[in-house]
Amino acid sequence: MLPADPLVGEASDEVRRSALRRMRTVAVSLLLFAAAVYVLTLDQDGFLGFVNAGAEASMVGAIADWFAVTALFKHPLGLPIPHTALVPKRKDDLGKGLEQFVGENFLQEDIIRERILSVGISQRVATWLAVPANGTRVVEEAADLAAIGLSKVRPDHIESLVNDALTPRFREEPVAPLLGGLLQEALADDLHHGLVDLALTELHDWLIANPETVHEVIGERAPWWAPDSVNTYVINRLHLEMVRWLSEIRAQPEHRARRALDSMLTQLADDLLSDPATQERAERLKERLLDHPAVTRTAIAVWNALREALVKSLDDPEGAVHKRLLLEVELFATRLNEDADLRERLDHWAADLAVFAVDRYGSEVTAIITHTIERWDGKEASQRIELHVGRDLQFIRINGTIVGGLVGVVIHAASLAVH
Repeated sequence: MLPADPLVGEASDEVRRSALRRMRTVAVSLLLFAAAVYVLTLDQDGFLGFVNAGAEASMVGAIADWFAVTALFKHPLGLPIPHTALVPKRKDDLGKGLEQFVGENFLQEDIIRERILSVGISQRVATWLAVPANGTRVVEEAADLAAIGLSKVRPDHIESLVNDALTPRFREEPVAPLLGGLLQEALADDLHHGLVDLALTELHDWLIANPETVHEVIGERAPWWAPDSVNTYVINRLHLEMVRWLSEIRAQPEHRARRALDSMLTQLADDLLSDPATQERAERLKERLLDHPAVTRTAIAVWNALREALVKSLDDPEGAVHKRLLLEVELFATRLNEDADLRERLDHWAADLAVFAVDRYGSEVTAIITHTIERWDGKEASQRIELHVGRDLQFIRINGTIVGGLVGVVIHAASLAVH
């Protein structure tokens, strides 16, 4: 967010101050004009008598309304007349009253919900996102924010997270029931079969592609006294049998090796859930892993690699992440434009969120009014308020001058009629 420009506020205050001076000049000019007319028409009869009466009443109305307006902000003529300078004296009460007024008349559930629903936020968002340039802008802003957020996470943050938050939590939580439950769920859904098939395929392909490595590994353990030809024959035979055995397991879903693995995993899951000895071994293994210094180093290394990959992808406008995000934004905009039920749900969610925020934090928001006014001294509060509303209050003086003159003419006419 850009910092507020103080010159903008000063310029606005200067415009208000200039407007206030102009209106004061108009009000005072009318008072002086009424006074001059009164003096010039003094002790006159006929039409000028009406003018004199109107001018006299105009002065009275102007002075009375000047007193009323001035008494709001300061003591008229500096005299400590009771019930004057109301704003400096009652600024705290004014702040509390304004706080209550805003809370009772604006921050109400029915008003907020009605306003949010009438705005049609989701439709506006859908229309805005339908423009390709706007969708691109959303993706670019999101990518920039994500990259900035990722760059702020340092290795010491990850170390602190692992050592101060994750590791103590893992020490407190028994790992055996968790592993046993996960393993049971995986076995029930046959999730492990995919992993087994992948492992068998990779191992089978590796054995076929690397016979020299197999020969070297087994040959290192062959008896030194056996002839090389015999060792070579045995190693080749072992290699062939391993490839054939893996091929059989891959081709037969009910192979005895698969069944044996299923039986072993099922027993392991049951033991993790119910066998104290197995649970104890699992806990010891967990403690050894958590105590190993490589855990923290591995977590930091994984985070650094993941962060670097994400940042590079986010920085590339033609990268897969950018394209995927842009596609998702376009699909969301299309669905939002076409699905009236979705728009209605989103609007109601927005209204619920706004109502929740007001219910929870509304009092803190309105309290800003009271706290801000309480920090002002009386003179500052008076000057600030007068600067904003004083121009309009000068119309009271102007109207008082005009209306007073009209009333004076009416009273003079009535007096003449009576006499």
